Amino acid sequence: MSILNLLKIAFRALKRNKLRAFLTMLGVIIGVAAVIAMMAIGQGSKQSIKASLSGMGSNMITVLPQSNTPGSVRLAGTSIQTLKLQDIDAIKRLQSDNINGLSPVISSSGQAIKAGNNWPTNITGIGLDYMHIRQLELLDGIMFSNNDIKKSAKVCLLGKTVIDNLFPDGSNPIGQIIRFKSIPFQVIGTLVPKGQSNFGQDQDDIILAPYTTVQNRITATNYLQAIYASAVSEEASDAATNEITNAIRESHKLLPSQDNDFQVRTQAQLIATITATSSMLTVLLTAIAGISLLIGGIGIMNIMYVSVTERTREIGLRMSIGARGKDILMQFLIEAVLISITGGVLGVLLGVTSAYLIAYFLHWPILISQASIVISFLVCGITGIFFGYYPAQKASRLDPIEALRYE
Repeated sequence: MSILNLLKIAFRALKRNKLRAFLTMLGVIIGVAAVIAMMAIGQGSKQSIKASLSGMGSNMITVLPQSNTPGSVRLAGTSIQTLKLQDIDAIKRLQSDNINGLSPVISSSGQAIKAGNNWPTNITGIGLDYMHIRQLELLDGIMFSNNDIKKSAKVCLLGKTVIDNLFPDGSNPIGQIIRFKSIPFQVIGTLVPKGQSNFGQDQDDIILAPYTTVQNRITATNYLQAIYASAVSEEASDAATNEITNAIRESHKLLPSQDNDFQVRTQAQLIATITATSSMLTVLLTAIAGISLLIGGIGIMNIMYVSVTERTREIGLRMSIGARGKDILMQFLIEAVLISITGGVLGVLLGVTSAYLIAYFLHWPILISQASIVISFLVCGITGIFFGYYPAQKASRLDPIEALRYE
């Protein structure tokens, strides 16, 4: 019997019991839809996080202080003093071809005030390379100069959130004086808005000033909270990291047997860690969603066994007029695959629709890949063959005479 005739028979058999066929498909529909939606959310989140981190500077290298636990007492993070300006000088002396930006970073929290308006925020002391390393741009005004750094000038750049809260009337902040911890700062520039990061951080809630100003006039300390550097390319990140590590170890006069009293992190390492975690969660969620497919497959097997029992006389009649065992096997196998594939098509439509609804109402990033749809169809086909084979085999092995006598 040709495949076309077997398909026609399978269609007629499903049309006779539309509701039962639909209920059988339901497990497959829900399973495929869940897999598509979970993979779309997982892939979308991963892409969004990578884009967000790349926007902070894909070649960025961060040096952070690390507690040296003097007297077995671990210090609080804000009081660790293992990074100093001498470390910046040590890295500069390398004259490395792998490093094209270097900036000290020190910050302090406090209240920014302009006339009757105030806003709790952070002021960050930086060097001239910071804007390039963090991929920040000036919207208006000018960047402070080397001369401003030497003089610890009381000048600053403002992010959009600070501007909105200190200048709610929409006046131009350039040239105006704001106060941070009672110290007057002249606003000389504003920053292009960057919006909220994927970690919920407002990247525009920021005041930037020369690092000497923050050190000498606000924190009154000579240590740094971080050193930001930029590699010339992602490929040069590892070489730049090694050079920075060696320079700071030499600056700190650490012996080969001593551990670093600082830590060096690259943006690539952070991206790799986060994407690996995201991938693991995606696989986990997809595996959980895949359980619905398993249940759907068991439903197909169950309903095919019922169908074989109900149509035993029909099977006997077909065999008595010449149908071979393999024709019967193919007939029921095609019915099972047809149920599974049709459920898969409806599941893909439901999954894609659900993913877009989630993105629209919850504003979650999604990415629907062709691979997830192809994999879902393949899994549906395999599910139909696997769970439909045993009922079909039972039907193909029936004795024609016994089948015709079946009541």
